[in-house]
Amino acid sequence: MTDYVTLLKENDLKATFQRISILEVIDRNGHMSVEDIYEEVIKVHPSISLATIYKNIILMVEKTVLVEVPITGKKPKYELSKADHIHLVCTECGEVEDKMCMETTDKVFHALSEKEHFRLNKRQVNLYGICEACQEVKAS
Repeated sequence: MTDYVTLLKENDLKATFQRISILEVIDRNGHMSVEDIYEEVIKVHPSISLATIYKNIILMVEKTVLVEVPITGKKPKYELSKADHIHLVCTECGEVEDKMCMETTDKVFHALSEKEHFRLNKRQVNLYGICEACQEVKAS
């Protein structure tokens, strides 16, 4: 289980119940839109507003506690920051699947960084396409 209080404090944020609730919901459910996060949080804290959720998510993205996953034509989803990985993003249903970086992708990123004299700190790779389930629906 993640220690949300420590995570927030390490990133210079106060550990408010709103932030802890948001982190718990995202940690439990994975990639989520702001609206989906709100729907889950109000089950436990019905007085929290959607504006409070938005404000805290924006702040936690700025402080790198959360990562925004942009989805073409849809609202972005959010996840807890974790080890570098690749997102497979379905442009049909909006599902996001995490895949760990492979040795071959690491070599490409590092070679490009060296060639461009660019110091790579962190990476977020999003690959957009159609997931297997949506391909099956289209085929039928």
